[in-house]
Amino acid sequence: MAEIKLIVGLNNPGNEYKETRHNAGKWVIDALLDRFNGQLKTDKKFFADVGEIMIYNHRVRIICPNTYMNASGKAVEPFMNFYNIIPEEVLVIHDEMALEPGEVRFKFGGGHAGHNGLRDIHRFAGDKYWRLRVGIGHPGDKNKVSGYVLGKPSAEQRPLLAQAVEKAARGIEDAFSQGLDKTMNTFNQKGK
Repeated sequence: MAEIKLIVGLNNPGNEYKETRHNAGKWVIDALLDRFNGQLKTDKKFFADVGEIMIYNHRVRIICPNTYMNASGKAVEPFMNFYNIIPEEVLVIHDEMALEPGEVRFKFGGGHAGHNGLRDIHRFAGDKYWRLRVGIGHPGDKNKVSGYVLGKPSAEQRPLLAQAVEKAARGIEDAFSQGLDKTMNTFNQKGK
């Protein structure tokens, strides 16, 4: 199995989106950077904030696109090409409406389920990459989805999402110490 060489935190750039549900991927990146003493710097040639951290003697590159969500591939594709990273070596962290706030799940491959950031990455990378899905819940009406993902979590959701972010960062650490398959099997069990 391929080793993760790139972690992508999907988000929308700008302070007006910083605390919105769609930026859950960036929240996890921030937690990882704190945990492993990393920093991101803007790199205009990749349309992203980029950096790297060491996790259990593995050098891992980090990227948060500075494009809007539906153009995430504009940052990820040239980065993967420049560093010769194949899809199986990529972990994309993103918000997931199919999971309740606070739930976090690893997944390998599969469809984009209408997520515009994943859809744009699928365009060039196909579907054979890792994902870490951070649950944000669903508004209950498909016509309210856009406003919901671009909205801030409710007071009830905030602590659940904070716990999910910490769990996600811990899960990534475990993936490097125990392996992705083993971590996914234990991590994805209910109540873990």
